Amino acid sequence: MNGILVALLGIVVMAIGYRFYSKFVAEKIFRLDPNYVTPAHRFKDGVDFVPTNKFILWGHHFTSVAGAAPILGPAIAVYWGWLPALLWVVLGTVFAAGVHDFGTLVLSVRHKGQSVGTIADKLIGQRAKILFLFIILILVLMVNAVFAWVIANLFVSFPSSVFPVFIQIPIAVWIGIIVYKKQKKMLVPSLIGLVIMYGAAILASKVGFLQIDLIKYMGGENGTGLFGLSTTSTAFFIWIIILMVYVYIASTLPVWKLLQPRDFINSHQLVVGLAILYLGLLFTNPEITAPATNPGATTSWFPLLFITIACGAISGFHGLVSSGTSAKQLNNETDARFVGYLGAVGEGILALIAILAVITFFGSKSEFLGAYTSFTEANGIGLNVFVNGASQLAAGLMIPTDIAVTIVSIIVVSFAATTLDTSVRLMRYIIAELGMEYKMPVLARPHVATTVAVVSSAALVLLPHGPKGFGSGGYLLWPLFGTSNQLLAGISLLLISVWLKRLGRNYAVTLIPMIFIMFMTLYAMFQQVVFEWSWFGSQSNMLLFIFGAIIFVFAVWITLTAFHTLSKEKNEPN
Repeated sequence: MNGILVALLGIVVMAIGYRFYSKFVAEKIFRLDPNYVTPAHRFKDGVDFVPTNKFILWGHHFTSVAGAAPILGPAIAVYWGWLPALLWVVLGTVFAAGVHDFGTLVLSVRHKGQSVGTIADKLIGQRAKILFLFIILILVLMVNAVFAWVIANLFVSFPSSVFPVFIQIPIAVWIGIIVYKKQKKMLVPSLIGLVIMYGAAILASKVGFLQIDLIKYMGGENGTGLFGLSTTSTAFFIWIIILMVYVYIASTLPVWKLLQPRDFINSHQLVVGLAILYLGLLFTNPEITAPATNPGATTSWFPLLFITIACGAISGFHGLVSSGTSAKQLNNETDARFVGYLGAVGEGILALIAILAVITFFGSKSEFLGAYTSFTEANGIGLNVFVNGASQLAAGLMIPTDIAVTIVSIIVVSFAATTLDTSVRLMRYIIAELGMEYKMPVLARPHVATTVAVVSSAALVLLPHGPKGFGSGGYLLWPLFGTSNQLLAGISLLLISVWLKRLGRNYAVTLIPMIFIMFMTLYAMFQQVVFEWSWFGSQSNMLLFIFGAIIFVFAVWITLTAFHTLSKEKNEPN
């Protein structure tokens, strides 16, 4: 089958969903009010609550949610064939992700910019709120570990990406200063920043000393590392420490100093990157060589498909971004549709090209099946296959392979880094909130909460030993990340349903995807916790078992509480 035809079908369906379905939800269900005073104006403080142009906020929101997951998940899930992955990405974006991201943003705006965890207190009770906050805390801790692991490994594998990524930081600070201190427009400076960044990528691809290759500096793979570690493990360790220092600073700065301008640059980068890949698809006109379905798959797609592809179809982490940072910056309530739903569509389009880059990369069906021999193997090779497949598409625009590889790796690292420091900022909020809840006000101090977040994240990614050797934490946690992420999305949809019923509105648009997500995820998590990760399971792992069991019990408890509340909730028309 032709790759261009599949891309067109997917994009058209998602565009129709934004044009018509999101408009229906905005006008008939959420009933957005242009005169409503948003938290950004009501609680304006210049640090977290900052009224923001909808295009800039969309850039921040989109790049915060579009990390490595909408690339990695689809690149793994094509193990079951490209058709199931495609259908879940397209339909999940329109009917689940868009409504979820849009809904959590509106819900937070209507509740003083509070997080979904805090709002749970008002909707389903104090106990559910505490349990929900702990689930969120565990999830963002895993996000920090997984994405730090991904970035560090990409820096080790693609050293030409390091210099262009880090040059973005001073550029973003400069943009923040001239925009918010000198009242200049952000568009032109951010485009200049993007040009500088891509210029640095071209230079780093061609000039050896601009490639920050820590393994090479230590004498190669057979050289001498630190603390008795190999040079590869040492390089990984150094990058993790550097990343943790960076996210500490980034997550405590006012959003206008680094977060917003860097994310706006990244939003342009994503548009440019998507344009390169889709135009490359158009010019190369590749045939899909992977099978539509894989009858020989030894691991069943049901229900694992729906948790392997989380970001790109629906993701609970998006609700944390919507209610944790984006709601505090929304200038006008009517901007919520553009920021929330269109942000989900953008991520769906990213997931779509990730699928296409992988399934058109191989020369034949037998080559694909030879690489994707098992679900475990798919987990191990998915990201690198995407980078190489995307580079192959970019080569259709006459972009040299080495430059294409650098640019693609920069895109993945940039979005993963954006998600990482947003996640650390969210974790700071949650630690502070739990500190106040349990009368430990010291934890509410920004630098104390951030220290706890950064140290625990670093420990989780570095300390567990596994199949990837030293620092296997992010790799080990990836299976649990998907289930936890989807559980969070289901619970958030349930909260929105309770809120809508309380207002006397049609809540089917959130209840139906919530039931689907909760069934698939709880089923998958029960299988994993009991039959795989427990002490008598096929892949016994106490780290995953303990985290998974806690999250599973908390999620069931919250769900039963919420359904009880939903069944007794009386309509209060508004």
